[in-house]
Amino acid sequence: MSGCEARDAKKLVRSPSGLRMVPEHRSARSPFGLDEPPWVPDKECPRCMQCDTKFDFITRKHHCRRCGKCFCDKCCSKKVPLPRMCFVDPVRQCAECALISQKETEFYDKQLKVLMNGATFFVTLGTSEKSELMVCRLSNNQRYLVLDGDSHYEIEIIQISTVQILTEGFTPGGGNTRAIGMILQYKVPGSEELMQMKFTASEDFSCNKKLSASWLAAMHKATKLLYESRDQ
Repeated sequence: MSGCEARDAKKLVRSPSGLRMVPEHRSARSPFGLDEPPWVPDKECPRCMQCDTKFDFITRKHHCRRCGKCFCDKCCSKKVPLPRMCFVDPVRQCAECALISQKETEFYDKQLKVLMNGATFFVTLGTSEKSELMVCRLSNNQRYLVLDGDSHYEIEIIQISTVQILTEGFTPGGGNTRAIGMILQYKVPGSEELMQMKFTASEDFSCNKKLSASWLAAMHKATKLLYESRDQ
């Protein structure tokens, strides 16, 4: 096993919330991941935190695996996949958290694969007037944005500070806009200096345009999840 494979190795652990497949080394965890929340202690929740039903021998309390709050069975009955916490099976969540997790499932099922497959862009570094045609993709461990052309760059996802998606076309409702590129700002490891990269979709083939637009849309979603995981 190589050094990289060893760092990316995973192990099965059991928590009060269920089975999780987590990286053996915390430093290898996905930047999109969330830690399990602490559960509200039973003695601090005599009533459902959603409908205020009093708990007794008949009305049991359940903890939402995403927020850790206490609910009755009616308010916390859904079992939904929660890949951001590495759960192997769907887990019990309150209605509000279940909705959020269901929306994130699309990212994990579809958009993450788009990012890993990559797309081709003209990449401009900093204030340079020269651009280079590069294939951009997310690494398999989700920790790096890898750019390959004549040059090679690896940008750690957690070092990205801002992502601005560039679009063209406009209607009052914003329905006909199309993603054509992005501007990325990131910190250089060991420095507070901010670097900037501009990505512009290649116009060579219509299929490239579609692929690039899909990749940029997935990157936009990934950025939202990244910001959310930093706040939680």
